[in-house]
Amino acid sequence: MIHWEAHACLPLHPQASFAPIERFHAAGVHYVSINIGMDMNPLSQVMQTIAGFRASVAAQPERFVLANTVQDVQRAAAQGKLAIGFDLEGAMPLLEQPDMVAVYQSLGVRQMHLAYNRNNSVAGGCHDVEQGLTSLGYRVVQAINAAGVLMDCSHTGRRCSLDIMAASSAPVIFSHANPLSLVEHGRNVTDEQIRTCAATGGVVCVSGVSFFLGNNHPTAVDVARHAAYVADLVGVQHAGVGLDISFRQPELDDNPPDNYDPSYWWPSSAGYNRAVHPSTYTPIDTWQVLGQALQDTGMTATEAALVMGGNMMRVAGQVWR
Repeated sequence: MIHWEAHACLPLHPQASFAPIERFHAAGVHYVSINIGMDMNPLSQVMQTIAGFRASVAAQPERFVLANTVQDVQRAAAQGKLAIGFDLEGAMPLLEQPDMVAVYQSLGVRQMHLAYNRNNSVAGGCHDVEQGLTSLGYRVVQAINAAGVLMDCSHTGRRCSLDIMAASSAPVIFSHANPLSLVEHGRNVTDEQIRTCAATGGVVCVSGVSFFLGNNHPTAVDVARHAAYVADLVGVQHAGVGLDISFRQPELDDNPPDNYDPSYWWPSSAGYNRAVHPSTYTPIDTWQVLGQALQDTGMTATEAALVMGGNMMRVAGQVWR
């Protein structure tokens, strides 16, 4: 079975090392979605990052494959390679042009969401005044569906995510989100959002971030507990994994965008206090023990395999062109 990591982060720099991504492969992962930009990143940085990441993949064809289809993922796995796709977090790098979606798709972006924590002209973020999908936002959803890109509602506000899921003609995912019923945090999603996502045929991929798991030192057991909650609520076919590990490379991390204010994007009022409790992540080797941890919640081995990748591969097969 394919193991599918729905979201991971490298420094947004064209020279970022892919060594951490290789560690996913060593842990038994077959596909990784790598972030290439967020709402706070200017287009110049996003494009430089895409160019650099594409070059890193192309320079190591014996290790990596930039996936266009699920068949590419399966073929890479059979050849002992790691399949890679990119994801965009927020609509601001679209410059209010729905046609930009197809441009990003042609460059390797395989999933996209519309707001990163804060409101913009397209969608509402989860840490802002409640805002639904705007008229421009409806056009962007249509463009995402038309381009064959996975529609992602992570970081999106409750009302807006419901609007997106109602508007989308294809299954919708949360690539890295956790149940609010288990941990009270503004980034986590309600049972209503989980049920609505499942009704589209989509998948809720639980993250491995400490804030959202409610444990300062999270493990595979925490991830399995959250995945099991989703499975019990809407069926095991709608649960997945997006650990959202952010890999620090200090020599590249000290290059923030102009006018960058972390307290705006991650407000302490929303449950973040990086000075006291910086976010921590489940380690990559979570993937090596997650199957057993899921089975310890009562899943069968077959059900655990669906959570670890089968479900996301099914949805990607329905969406990707």
